[in-house]
Amino acid sequence: MTTDSPRGLPPQLDIDGAIATITLRRPDVANRLELSDLEQLRQQLAEVDAAPGVLVLRLRGTGRHFCSGFNIGEVGGSEAGARFEALAAALEAARPVTIAILNGGVYGGATDLALACDFRLGAPGCEMFVPAARLGLLFYRGGLERYVSRLGLGMAKRVLLAADKLDAQQMLDCGFLDKLLPDSAALEAEAGRLGGELAGMAPLALLGMKKHLNRIAAGQLDAGDIARDIALADASEDLAEGAQAWRERRAPRFHGR
Repeated sequence: MTTDSPRGLPPQLDIDGAIATITLRRPDVANRLELSDLEQLRQQLAEVDAAPGVLVLRLRGTGRHFCSGFNIGEVGGSEAGARFEALAAALEAARPVTIAILNGGVYGGATDLALACDFRLGAPGCEMFVPAARLGLLFYRGGLERYVSRLGLGMAKRVLLAADKLDAQQMLDCGFLDKLLPDSAALEAEAGRLGGELAGMAPLALLGMKKHLNRIAAGQLDAGDIARDIALADASEDLAEGAQAWRERRAPRFHGR
């Protein structure tokens, strides 16, 4: 779906070499997600996963906010919770390394989309708030698990049960943000720098470690699969190139093989 609506435009995917960017484009409603957006985002994630040259995926919002989660008016009778959970799970399992660029408010289920990313960068205007308990909404299992595993049980209870609103510094202090930049220009610069650094890594090592780190965190490590990935990386041309570049004190040129 790519047509205009009174609530803005659906998410847009752009791929530039090794870096893909998904942009949420409903700034007038704090980039809230409609039911159709959930399916489009999953299709975009599938497209990125199927593009072997993409090593980094950035998720961002337009305007003053990152995202306000799912359209509350659509909750109930639409299996929205299950669809949102499936989207967050797909984002966490995405093949590329993911970066959430948090340019403003992060509300409701959008907090879990950010937690599903590998890195979260923010600016001073960031804040997060989850009103689920005030709305009678029981957060889905995957989101509860991410909150506890990423932020700890105490902070999960503060945000989800007490509905505490956290400002940018508190988001950094509790570990929600990996880095807090001084302003929006610095946020953009850091997002570009980190994306470029990641895109320059050896693909077999970078993506393999991302996959297995997430599996370890979830208690789902597959011993055979990690052994195969290690063997593949050990026998790769990239490892030889990396060692040669280190000796020659130059930037390596990786090809993912």
